[in-house]
Amino acid sequence: MEKGSYMANIVTAKEVGNYLKLSESTIYKLAASGELPGFKIGDSWRFDMEEVIRLIRGSQKPPPPRDLKAEAAKPRAPLARKN
Repeated sequence: MEKGSYMANIVTAKEVGNYLKLSESTIYKLAASGELPGFKIGDSWRFDMEEVIRLIRGSQKPPPPRDLKAEAAKPRAPLARKN
């Protein structure tokens, strides 16, 4: 392997489906529509698992920012005392 080269983790639609908990037919539909990155070799779809994972990470929404001022202004119940 040449210096700086990348060894892709190429997987089948079945393997992507198992990873994403989706059916193979759903994987084929998503790939054909361009929603899932993949490529065809002859009649067979193949996927670079790193690209699939990047897609998932990129589509995750960050949690909404916390409003610390509003949280600080909320009244708190007094702590119960243990005797």
